Amino acid sequence: MAGVSRSRRRRGAAESLGSVVLGFESVVVFLGGLTVYGLDPLPAAVPAWWGVVVGSVLAVVMILTAGLLRHRWGIALGWALQVILALGAFLVPALAIVALIFGGMYAYATIKGSALDRRNAALAADRTNGE
Repeated sequence: MAGVSRSRRRRGAAESLGSVVLGFESVVVFLGGLTVYGLDPLPAAVPAWWGVVVGSVLAVVMILTAGLLRHRWGIALGWALQVILALGAFLVPALAIVALIFGGMYAYATIKGSALDRRNAALAADRTNGE
């Protein structure tokens, strides 16, 4: 199929904005895992290196979720990741600040982005009906 160009799928505002938030948040979550390792707030039975493992896994899942935001369940998965990050505040209270900041940005991205997507769809429908 040489010479055939496929057009890229058009991404909505909620998907685009949410992907950016989760991408940047993944870096901060990985650094949060390193913080858990360094501060070692885990119970004595749990080795400190689990902080790095959990932070790394959560960061990778956030990056993968950023690619799944076109689905409604992808948005819900992003919210679940926000809750998991907030639960980390029980170990390191500073993670509550990270959860509030990125949770707020994710909320804005998904809620306002969905409103923009609905508005753009209505405008496109009006343009199509008007012609």
